[in-house]
Amino acid sequence: MAAAASSMARRAAASGRLLLARAFASGGGEAAAKRVLVPVAAGTEPIEAAATADVLSRAGARITVATADPPGDDGLVVQAAYGVRLVADGRVADLEGQSFDLIALPGGMPGSVNLRDCKALEKMVKKHADNGGLYGAICAAPAVTLAYWGMLKGLKATCYPSFMDKFAADIIPVSSRVVVDRNAVTSQGPGTAIEFALALVEKLYGKEKMEEVAGPLYVRPQHGAEYTIEELNSIEWKCSGTPQVLVPVGNGSEEMEAFNLIDVLRRAGANVTVASVEEKLQIVTRRHKFNVIADMTLDEAAEKQFDLIVMPGGLQGAQKFASTKKLVDLLKKQAESNKPYGAICASPAHVLEPHGLLKGKKATAFPPMSHLLTDQSACDHRVVVDGNLITSRAPGTATEFALAIVEKLFGRDKAVSIAKELIFM
Repeated sequence: MAAAASSMARRAAASGRLLLARAFASGGGEAAAKRVLVPVAAGTEPIEAAATADVLSRAGARITVATADPPGDDGLVVQAAYGVRLVADGRVADLEGQSFDLIALPGGMPGSVNLRDCKALEKMVKKHADNGGLYGAICAAPAVTLAYWGMLKGLKATCYPSFMDKFAADIIPVSSRVVVDRNAVTSQGPGTAIEFALALVEKLYGKEKMEEVAGPLYVRPQHGAEYTIEELNSIEWKCSGTPQVLVPVGNGSEEMEAFNLIDVLRRAGANVTVASVEEKLQIVTRRHKFNVIADMTLDEAAEKQFDLIVMPGGLQGAQKFASTKKLVDLLKKQAESNKPYGAICASPAHVLEPHGLLKGKKATAFPPMSHLLTDQSACDHRVVVDGNLITSRAPGTATEFALAIVEKLFGRDKAVSIAKELIFM
């Protein structure tokens, strides 16, 4: 598997350079899409990177994910936080002379340090800001990266709470989830990532476009509030030891939903296996077209035992899940054994329902698809647990979905602790 991943990385490096060249050759004119750079590095927080790219892509921006890591044997593969492996579109160093409408830095540690130490990125962001360009950072990055570069002087800003003391005296610290001051937008953590991205959309496109993008995400009506679960027929989800969790992914899977599951469950201490339902380990997600490298193929994963199988959404990804007999068989075996299984967004309607896995169960799904559920009585809820089944609605409910799973596997105290760590509540 390591050799296969290395080979994919080398091919991605070559295609990444071509992709960057094509992207910038196509620019120009008033109708050209806004150009957004999301730099990433080893240790980058995947939820923050995904939310930024995904939400801005929904607004119509053309996203470039570029690695700030020095060249190495892994090519364009970025070892993000919590074991998530991304394949960047290209390198920051190859973008010299290119212009962007926005440069947005995800956080994470040591990701923020690695971004800070990339001289090519520092030069690019400073030039961008000097030209009046919009820039932003979230989590540790405002304090560790932007402040270190002297790019928040005289501005109001926020960051991950434990890094606030790193702000120099010439920065005005604000304990808010998102802070906008002139052309700088800063935010606090993974739990504020969608809010951060929507603030960037509003700065680039205006309030009307921001509201248009926010609608189908089904974001929380009250940010920072305690999450809730609609639970029926409550049972204990039993595990013999460390919970073993299977997260299948495929081309077209929704990145925010997949990364929330992987990131949050690994934070909690679960052993999460990300398995590709495609022939290759590398899959391309729905919105930004993130290239993600799975841990193994579904065929390999099928040889293992799992306490929980849980699917992200994304219509194309869900349709692939539904047509993958081995995955459907695993889900049916899980249900028959009264072991937990779940899905979010398109997957309850397009995978669980047609294969009889919602029979006699209350569930929710992506609202425009909820009419496909035989029993729609629980569809207004953001997260629904019915015995050994858990379902949820959309990217904007993905963190709540993952926290609800943590609560069932590890208890409410653990889930609340992680929610606060994420700055979700």
